[in-house]
Amino acid sequence: MAVAEVDFEPDVVIVGAGIAGGMVADKVSAAGLKVLILESGPRLERGALVEKWRNSARTDFMAPYPMPEHAPVPNPTDWGNYLIQTGPAPYHQQFIRGVGGTTWHWAAATWRFLPNDFKLKGLYGVGRDWPLGYDDLEAHYLEAETLMGVAGEPADEIAPRSAPYPMEGIPLSFMDQFIAERLNPHGYQMRTEPVARNREVYDGRPPCCGNNNCMPICPIGAQYSGNIAVEKAERQGAQVITEAVAHFVERGPDGRIEAVRFMKPDRSEWRVRAQSFVLAANGIEIPRLMLLSAQEGAPNGLGNSSDQVGRNLMDHPGTQVVFDMPRPVWPGRGPQENTSILKFRDGDHRRRMAAKKLHLWNGSAVGGVAAEAIEEGLTGEDLARTVRERAARRCSIANFHEQLPDPENRLTLSVDKMDPLGLPRPSIHYSIDDYVRESAKHTADIFRDIVEKLDATLVSVEDGSEGFRPNNHIMGGTIMGDDPKDSVVDAVCRTHDHPNLYIASSSVFASGACVNSTLTIAALALRVGDSVVADLKG
Repeated sequence: MAVAEVDFEPDVVIVGAGIAGGMVADKVSAAGLKVLILESGPRLERGALVEKWRNSARTDFMAPYPMPEHAPVPNPTDWGNYLIQTGPAPYHQQFIRGVGGTTWHWAAATWRFLPNDFKLKGLYGVGRDWPLGYDDLEAHYLEAETLMGVAGEPADEIAPRSAPYPMEGIPLSFMDQFIAERLNPHGYQMRTEPVARNREVYDGRPPCCGNNNCMPICPIGAQYSGNIAVEKAERQGAQVITEAVAHFVERGPDGRIEAVRFMKPDRSEWRVRAQSFVLAANGIEIPRLMLLSAQEGAPNGLGNSSDQVGRNLMDHPGTQVVFDMPRPVWPGRGPQENTSILKFRDGDHRRRMAAKKLHLWNGSAVGGVAAEAIEEGLTGEDLARTVRERAARRCSIANFHEQLPDPENRLTLSVDKMDPLGLPRPSIHYSIDDYVRESAKHTADIFRDIVEKLDATLVSVEDGSEGFRPNNHIMGGTIMGDDPKDSVVDAVCRTHDHPNLYIASSSVFASGACVNSTLTIAALALRVGDSVVADLKG
């Protein structure tokens, strides 16, 4: 089948219409440049997603979202459907294909990295340092918070700021207040989370009304999602082609990128030329595309002279404690996540074990305790009473452990397993090292101490010995650094090998810290947007 040319030649092509692609498109289109965004999934409509979730028998957070036949995503009901696991630990990650990306379902936590998170190797002798520092990103952090509408409270344990949050923090649930009041006298530093969730009308969106459905879908749009940036860019003239799977990036003889080829569900193939290109998908799909783009001058894949494309995959491996409070605290009222424990985010312990952030879950416990009581054989009024009593007391705290970049944790292309478009599926080799495992054992001791301090009853505690919980923070894969021999992009996220190819994604992270990655993705994307505009407009 012949390759057709797109009837539009933009200045900039962006691959991926999530929060990173949307932020870049907003910045570049606002400067008067022509932008085309290629998105592998469809457009998503909030009301239809909410209705699908209400009618679904599934309870996983991917239930409301499309799983396009032409562009598979990992399926929590069938983990082997797309990603091929070859390592000792599974890399079970979820992501959404569609305009807006995976920020359609997230807890909206918008933590900044700490200044020390950017210099892990220099300070603590482990991992890698970033080729940029906190001060290089602070203005972009603030810009991202303003665009997203972040509500937060100042606290000494949170990274320094040049201006306040756009909104005051979301009011805490009774459960969060009650537990924080009992833990903070013991030095646990339990603080209100900064979140991209409206406390008041902001940017035309309503304030949070406490639906307790942040994941998988905020039903009223009080919570920020990446489609907002994409739609803003479209109002400024950007164009979007949906159901367009980018599968090959063309390199010219001078090393500059000349075009991107993409396939539609009917396997028709298209080509679009531009002056600059931005890869803005996730840490799985970006390295996959770059490896698919092996060609003359780039025999091991695009941007891969360092052999680092696909390597250094990270997540935030998690563990959890479940406990029953001595009195009703009624979890499940308000947003699903409100507070985090910050005591272990930084310190000299990072020389020998992972930093971590602990967060109290505010989701309804009814489903879990009902299943538990039914398993115990309870029926009738005994069942109803037990569910009421336990659900009012049942709490859990989970965590994110920092994971160091490891070149052996990597994505490659399958040689014999293809997706429906005939493209090689991603093959993942992944493991979790003693740096995380040692910290998880320590976390289990912390969990037990928390339960004791709350005078609560321990239900279960995890220490990592039976595995870790994935947190869908796909980092690494196109790691950042000053040296082209051991990194893929430089400090402004420009690929070392191709002067007009940028990557806006958590795939560039040189380390993962122990907090949610989205705000740093957005800040880096805005920085990429500035660089692209400077390249093209001088």
